[in-house]
Amino acid sequence: MDHFIACAPCPAGRSERTHRRQRSAGLAGATSKLVSVEGPRWEEDGHGLAVHVARRLTSRAGPLAALLLCAASLLFFLGRLSASPAALLAGAGANQAQVRSAHAVYGLDGPISQQYVTFMTRALRLDFGHSPAHQAPALELVRMRLPATLLLAAAALAATALLAVSLGVWLGLRTERPAHGWAFRLLLTGQSLPALVVGLILVQAFGLTPTAGASSPLTFMLSALTLTWWLGPRAARLTAGSVAGAARQAWVLTASAMGATSRDLLWRHVLPNSLLATLALVGVQVAFLLSAAVVVEWLFGWPGVGDLPVGSMRSGDFPVVEAAIFAIAFLVFASYALIDLVLAAVDPRLRRRPTAR
Repeated sequence: MDHFIACAPCPAGRSERTHRRQRSAGLAGATSKLVSVEGPRWEEDGHGLAVHVARRLTSRAGPLAALLLCAASLLFFLGRLSASPAALLAGAGANQAQVRSAHAVYGLDGPISQQYVTFMTRALRLDFGHSPAHQAPALELVRMRLPATLLLAAAALAATALLAVSLGVWLGLRTERPAHGWAFRLLLTGQSLPALVVGLILVQAFGLTPTAGASSPLTFMLSALTLTWWLGPRAARLTAGSVAGAARQAWVLTASAMGATSRDLLWRHVLPNSLLATLALVGVQVAFLLSAAVVVEWLFGWPGVGDLPVGSMRSGDFPVVEAAIFAIAFLVFASYALIDLVLAAVDPRLRRRPTAR
């Protein structure tokens, strides 16, 4: 077949290692034709990477607007179902004068349709009011907590990529060994444990309290470990299955028969075709990771965005709850968009102009 590159006869003085490297180098170009799929490169239509990124982000503007509209509408109606919105906005322990002032400031003395328009207009301006408990803008409080949550999520994702993916690759290449079955049983056991249970065990083991452990390095490590424990088994199991499936594909068997080294097989052929599913899984699990971060941050007292709405709901600080939920919804969508761009960069099948669905 013309997809394969024949190797020239090896001179007598050349080592077997050099000859194998030549065959592997030739095979890399040949098998890239075998595994590649139809899909235009970034520059084939005369535009660069920035234009394609702008197109994909523009196509996500409509879903983003719909998501934020639904989140704001849900907050609007829940605030009116739970209690008087003026009492929530005025804060716990507010007197009648403060409640009447909240009615006037937030436009709550008109019909429900007018209240909805006023609320959505303020939400579009990112104006969620002032926190009665902290005497500060609600969105500013969320912005101050945001770096701690991003740091915790980044640490959990990095630990998952380092530990879970490595374990998945190791298991995927050893499907016929007895240890494979026991390792999968342990992964299933770890996946079945909720993050709250793992966090409670760690809290009891280290004798932590939410106030005593706030912002300490131990709290950060235990919080990241809890989130990694929640996400790691899923990523390890999917990576193991993808690696095992890719290792049995025709192009890998052909490369092995033509003398490619184990390192070349793993890094050039198996991993590029198996980690796409793991990357997509991590992107999908971002929403669940942020929801788990709410519980974990509250449990360990980590000062992030996840801990903020829990304490605000206890104190009746509804503007902060609105701003925190709005920010979390935006973070989830931004994470999905980022993963979509990364997958489009590494997968030729996605290098097309996205179409509206």
